[in-house]
Amino acid sequence: MTQIINSFLDVAGDYDAAFVDLWGCMHDGIRAHPAAVTAMQNYRRAGGRVILVTNSPRPWSSVHKQINGMGVPDDAFDAIATSGDSARAAMFKGAVGSNVWFIGEDHDAAFFKPMDILDDPMTINRVPLDEADGIVCCGPFDPMAHPDTYRPQFLAAKQRSLKLLCANPDIVVDRGETREWCAGALAQLYTEMGGESLYFGKPHPPIYDLARRRLAQIDPELDKSRIICIGDGIRTDVLGGQQEDLDTLFITGGLAAAETLTETAGPDPDALSRYLDAEMVSPTFSIGHLR
Repeated sequence: MTQIINSFLDVAGDYDAAFVDLWGCMHDGIRAHPAAVTAMQNYRRAGGRVILVTNSPRPWSSVHKQINGMGVPDDAFDAIATSGDSARAAMFKGAVGSNVWFIGEDHDAAFFKPMDILDDPMTINRVPLDEADGIVCCGPFDPMAHPDTYRPQFLAAKQRSLKLLCANPDIVVDRGETREWCAGALAQLYTEMGGESLYFGKPHPPIYDLARRRLAQIDPELDKSRIICIGDGIRTDVLGGQQEDLDTLFITGGLAAAETLTETAGPDPDALSRYLDAEMVSPTFSIGHLR
């Protein structure tokens, strides 16, 4: 059974580093959560390391600029690991071929920028679906449109055995008070239709490998077993951390606020228990909001 805590500082001394989710944890898609920022600043001042681990399909430099604009300052973290960087590396290594049909918004175009860390990257061309070797999905063209709108295109892609590279496994996010669909919803649909989807963000291993490499660049001697994963996604942040044999802190006031009856003081214990039983995931700790 999860332990409900009042502050991250209640348990922070047991961990040398934290893999911290962004959306729903450090910000709401519009502005930073001040208490979460303060918590990470205090943790770092006490010697802890903070790696922001996000399912954003963007390169880390783009996310860095974005979160600074929302009010997450540089002294609240040490480095950023994005599913976009994990997926980009796979794409430039040829995971879905050289000619790809791209699903995403205009601001996702940075996904195709070259990566200097790769030797001999493949040249990637964006082409119409009927000319594609594979699919790259950073998110729906319209995040408010239901994923079912892609069924005709996905049927055609499945019949040609095209692989779909998913740059963001999240199903939904909340931008302020508005819920939006993410790339993970499209990849889930494609898989349900019989297609093959490739994942690189939480809860899948590649992004945790990237996060550990970012951490090793900062502190090579750090005890890799003393890491805690923090986030509001029960099937991404929490499940992913558990699959990496790491302790987890579930932020109940994010995506699951309604299900866990989370208010200012924290989640309702009975509602939280019912929710975790239904999800069959048990975080080490739970808290209403990161603070």
